[in-house]
Amino acid sequence: MMLLPLHYAARNIGRSRSRLVLTAGGGAIVVFLVVSAVASVRALDRGVRASGTVGNVMLLGAGSEESVERSEITASTPGILAASLPTIRILGGARFVSPELHVPLPLRRAGEVRPEGSSRDLVLVRGIEPAAFLVHPQARLSIGRLPEQGRNEALIGRSVAARLGVVDADLARASEPQKILIDDIEHTLTGIIDAPGVAIDGEVWVPISDLLVQTKRQTISVAVVSLASGDASDLEVFAARRPDLELTAIDEPLYYAQLAQFFRPVQIMIGFSAFIVALGAMLGGLNALDAAFASRSREIAMLQVLGYSRTAVIISLVQESLITIAAGALPALVLAIALLNGVGVRFSMGIFSLSVDATCIASGLAAAFALGLLGSLPPAIRCMRASIPSALKADLA
Repeated sequence: MMLLPLHYAARNIGRSRSRLVLTAGGGAIVVFLVVSAVASVRALDRGVRASGTVGNVMLLGAGSEESVERSEITASTPGILAASLPTIRILGGARFVSPELHVPLPLRRAGEVRPEGSSRDLVLVRGIEPAAFLVHPQARLSIGRLPEQGRNEALIGRSVAARLGVVDADLARASEPQKILIDDIEHTLTGIIDAPGVAIDGEVWVPISDLLVQTKRQTISVAVVSLASGDASDLEVFAARRPDLELTAIDEPLYYAQLAQFFRPVQIMIGFSAFIVALGAMLGGLNALDAAFASRSREIAMLQVLGYSRTAVIISLVQESLITIAAGALPALVLAIALLNGVGVRFSMGIFSLSVDATCIASGLAAAFALGLLGSLPPAIRCMRASIPSALKADLA
């Protein structure tokens, strides 16, 4: 079968500038939205799952296995654990037991003026002790120092710092301390936590004693324990033997894997929204191509008279459509990488950074290919149904 040369299809895309702009623009919008949707879904799933550390076990309040924010355990529980379990990891005499209090609270930078009646931004505030850095190796203090209790001091994740406009140079100037308001209470920033790709990057850490006073609580949320053996059976036995403490032991990676399933409807909604937009663009492109191909019925018939088969003509029309879509898709991919890579997206758990990786790019290219193929095949096939004599008699567009 003799095919039409590729430069024939490439030359035809410039015959109508308006059609080129509409078709290529529609393809660019679809590719950009598909890439952003895939990046958002992957960032949420990756960020939640990566927040769990292998070997860590969380001791939550009984009945609160699905939400650490709703969990309540006595503040003495971590001390009892450290004295009772010989399998807890020890480094330099420090036991890997981290008492923590997780509370979502409004956050803003000191001096920031908000319009009256505007909603307040919530962020997960985690009350911690220095042992938190032992059980959460994803978190690294990139600049500054640990906050001291009783002085209203706080650490913020890198994503929170970006949202508030705080940079390392600001914290380095000791003469100008940076202030934030946590639930309208002023705190001094002492450092920034780097935890790329996990929920901690979008959190605020303060001394747990200060957060207990601020929230007027006497109970903490969880005790995170890192075991030397990696076997959680000792903790499960401990929880069973101490019914007075009302504890439930759950593997930390398993907890975050279950939490990722909780966000599955959000991921489905993001994907469905992108699909609806892509479908609308495909239908619009189908209409534009149908009108364009129908206006060239005489040209298409002449190609058949010259000896090209109907299949060859359809392939050329599809090539023309794919080249047109690619003219918008490739710049859209470059724009998506430039604008989306590293951008923080807020979820209820915190802030996750988008990453336009190979999967996102492949998804965008697949969407562009599907749009070009499915948008051109129906009108191309319909143009082939007309008889050659009647098509040759048609007026030129």
